[in-house]
Amino acid sequence: MSYHSTPTARTSLIDIVHVYVNYSAMKKITFYTTATGKCPVEEHLDKLSDKQVQKIAWVLKIVREMNPLPTNYFKKLVNTNDIWEVRVDVGRDTFRLLGFFDGSELIILTNSFQKKTQKTPTREIKLAEQRKKEYLDRK
Repeated sequence: MSYHSTPTARTSLIDIVHVYVNYSAMKKITFYTTATGKCPVEEHLDKLSDKQVQKIAWVLKIVREMNPLPTNYFKKLVNTNDIWEVRVDVGRDTFRLLGFFDGSELIILTNSFQKKTQKTPTREIKLAEQRKKEYLDRK
């Protein structure tokens, strides 16, 4: 039976991602929420297959637990306002989650997308920078 069979089951898979990512190590990872309460990263994860979400959760757990972090999973994007990229490959699909540090132990993930080109799209980087500014302004 697929997690997609009921909305409740799918919601609980997203809850599992949150638990898996946030309760086992030093750094904390959270998803950016808009001023109106929407969570763009969760909305993107809801559209993915269970296998894809599970792999993303696994990579986020590595990002949380490992120090130093391997650059094949997490790296700072050059020529940005301190935007970092979580890198996830699932079969032939490549996903990126962009975000920033709020302090030294809290990572805020602002947006996620399926990567279709070699270069990270400028619009996604600009969106991450805009959401970072909004987050810090509301803080």
